[in-house]
Amino acid sequence: MRLALGISYNGQAYEGWQSQPSGRTVQDQLEAALAQFTTTPVPTVCAGRTDAGVHGLMQVVHFDTDLVREPSSWVRGTNRYLPPDIAIQWAQLVPDEFHSRFSAVARRYAYVLLQSPVRPSVDAGRVGWVFRPMDGDAIQAAAAHLLGEHDFTSFRASSCQARTPVKTMNSIRITRKGDGDTCYWRFEFEASAFLHHMIRNLMGCLIQVGQGAQPPGWMRDVLAARDRDAAAPTFSPDGLYFLGPVYDAHWGLPERTAAYDWLP
Repeated sequence: MRLALGISYNGQAYEGWQSQPSGRTVQDQLEAALAQFTTTPVPTVCAGRTDAGVHGLMQVVHFDTDLVREPSSWVRGTNRYLPPDIAIQWAQLVPDEFHSRFSAVARRYAYVLLQSPVRPSVDAGRVGWVFRPMDGDAIQAAAAHLLGEHDFTSFRASSCQARTPVKTMNSIRITRKGDGDTCYWRFEFEASAFLHHMIRNLMGCLIQVGQGAQPPGWMRDVLAARDRDAAAPTFSPDGLYFLGPVYDAHWGLPERTAAYDWLP
């Protein structure tokens, strides 16, 4: 039978999602815990790989198994062997044709940014940081150029393995919490798929516009250039969260976890 899991994790201590020889990845920790719970190797397939330092609120994986357990047993039993910064949130049986990656119709990310004269402390590693005030109207105007289907080569890492840089940005939602020089910004992106470092490269450009280093129309020019050198440097991974994949309703999978309510 095929099982899907929803997983949340704090990515600070890990070298990203995908398994590495060091064993210090989220996938390595998950598969080691599943092996202990089932007493057999359990290779998993994820909805979207995340980089070192990036967090996940609802990563989705699937795997095939002959072991029959209640969904709640998969959650509690596997979490027993996971480190405290990784936890399975839900487990659900799915049809054999379900695929955590290929069945996804879109993916969602959020970036949480602290604007403050003082660097983060209790939320260090969980938020990005800028110390100069930002203009929300300018950011919104710049983000509007990114909506729709585009060639996102200018925001693509050189190591990206995607077959095409053409993606469809469905929505960008930008909100601010707090007043004055100190506040939190939340940038939420939904697209058909994302390129390697795409969100962090977009954030670098949006921040330059927000701080007045570039006008909003510069984002259109960067997009049209199809050249990574035209964009801003890659921004920090600290405030980046994989909110999870979007699936058609007929799969009946959860759309959010409790961690969504914690995130600023």
